[in-house]
Amino acid sequence: MTTSFDFEKPIADLQSQIDKVNQVADKTKVDMSATLTELEAKIEATRHEIYSNLTGWQKVQISRHPERPYTLSYIEMICDDFIEMHGDRTVKDDKAIVGGFASIGGETVMVIGHQKGVNTKMRQYRNFGMANPEGYRKALRLMKLAEKFNKPVVTFIDTPGAYPGLEAEERGQGEAIAKNLMEMSVLRVPILCFIVGEGASGGALGIGIGDRVYMLEHTWYSVISPESCSSILWRSWDFKEKAADCLKLTSEDMFHNKLIDGIITEPLGGAHHNPEQMAKSIQDRIIKDLKELKPRDIDSVINERIEKFCAMGVVVES
Repeated sequence: MTTSFDFEKPIADLQSQIDKVNQVADKTKVDMSATLTELEAKIEATRHEIYSNLTGWQKVQISRHPERPYTLSYIEMICDDFIEMHGDRTVKDDKAIVGGFASIGGETVMVIGHQKGVNTKMRQYRNFGMANPEGYRKALRLMKLAEKFNKPVVTFIDTPGAYPGLEAEERGQGEAIAKNLMEMSVLRVPILCFIVGEGASGGALGIGIGDRVYMLEHTWYSVISPESCSSILWRSWDFKEKAADCLKLTSEDMFHNKLIDGIITEPLGGAHHNPEQMAKSIQDRIIKDLKELKPRDIDSVINERIEKFCAMGVVVES
């Protein structure tokens, strides 16, 4: 059963009409092609109208759509081959982070990303994409391995946040993320980061320092989720829509504030409506950027990376 949101109700109503017309046509054998064509045109126009005027909260909803492709889906569609690597060599293998060597457009890269799971059982297995410290330490181990063999790093970010449990804090959640920030800042290979769903707080930043950071059109990136922000400021989740607008968390807001390097357009209706098209857009961007970054002197690439992130949040008073 396809999941739809309240703001998509006009589209769902039109689709229901199409289903009824098809049923009538099947029963009566009457040619209903003209009616179907008209309804399909209305759906297309309605989709354009709705998805070109989305609020921040509506984009948050789309980013969480259960049918949206996750990291392993993109790896399957983008990579010619993928060898998954496991474990942080200290505690265990965190299933919320996946990674390994892969080939994209003939180029060997290290791919790392959050993985949420495609059904209830898999979401529990993947801890809903919320990584423990060992997940970030696994990611760092793989990045250092990529550096050793001079292979670029590609990350896919999609998490509601780092796991906030007591055991995660006991094993050094904050330290693990902070170390990743430090090490990624000076990693001696090109790094490309793609926010493909939710980009929440340090959980996203832990694999989010790169030479190029992109957001898919209907994703969000923020220090806190709208619900948590609402509960802190208004002591209730009822103001999550207002919080989403105030946080300026959409891809357009982030690009306007120079916190990301670009926006990748999604298929009409979101990435889940045409995963293959979405994957092709990401693949093209990876190939293009690696062609630009790989021949460059790595010291200048690292300096630009550091300068870019150091410039964020700087306010100059006139």
